[in-house]
Amino acid sequence: MRILSYSSNGQQGLAVEANGRWLDVGAADPWLPTDVAGLVALPNWRRKMEQAVQGAPERDLSNVMLLPPVRTGQKILCVGLNYLDHVAESPYKQPTYPTFFLRAASSLIAHEQPLIKPRASEDFDYEGELVAVIGKTARHVKPEHALDHVAGYTIFNEGSVRDYQFKAPQWTMGKNFDGTGACGPWFVSADELPQGAKGLQLVTRVNGAVEQRASTDDMLFDVATLVSLASEVMTLLPGDMLVTGTPAGVGFGKKPPVYLKAGDVCEVEIEGIGLLRNKVEEEAA
Repeated sequence: MRILSYSSNGQQGLAVEANGRWLDVGAADPWLPTDVAGLVALPNWRRKMEQAVQGAPERDLSNVMLLPPVRTGQKILCVGLNYLDHVAESPYKQPTYPTFFLRAASSLIAHEQPLIKPRASEDFDYEGELVAVIGKTARHVKPEHALDHVAGYTIFNEGSVRDYQFKAPQWTMGKNFDGTGACGPWFVSADELPQGAKGLQLVTRVNGAVEQRASTDDMLFDVATLVSLASEVMTLLPGDMLVTGTPAGVGFGKKPPVYLKAGDVCEVEIEGIGLLRNKVEEEAA
């Protein structure tokens, strides 16, 4: 099941893909939440969606603005240094425990919305990443049961402002500039993908040139491990996002570094999920 969130004429809604068409389930059932975080928190959410699809009209996406599919969850939990080749291009050693950090929802933008290069820095970088979306409350979950708590997946471009990231030991400031966290274009339910979203090709392009290419098999800590370890510390709730890390090829890792500038087009594509596309714009004065 592929689900997107949209805005049209001031109204928000959900649409589901069926046989190559997008059906407006929000029009069929106005009581449905308008983003995936609220949806997966509902009991029997899949059944509710299947029922709504039966009477849903087709939605023309040419006249709507897409929204981040997941935007009202409580937590955006990111993972750094989760691909060995990316560790090698960084100044860090291979971690023995995931490098977790939090991202704020205020940084999120959607597919085809502009990535904002901040006025404060010239060191604006891309990071293509797989996102696991929690669908069932998880606390002290064993790895063998962790995937039961994942509703599905989406794509993230975790725009990072490198000089701010490295101003202090904590990365928070460099990872939370407004308009730097692209998410989308839609959510894909877990049953549409291999278990744990393993073996998927992830490709990041800047102006059409491939800058990152990897398999999700290359993650040091897979989705099940990340969910399990995070649940030892905090209660993961429906709609929480787990952004699973980026492979090698980021601008910071090049010698000399090459960063995004206004006018660049950045795409992150993950096999079986889709393609997230954003143009870079300068922050307004």
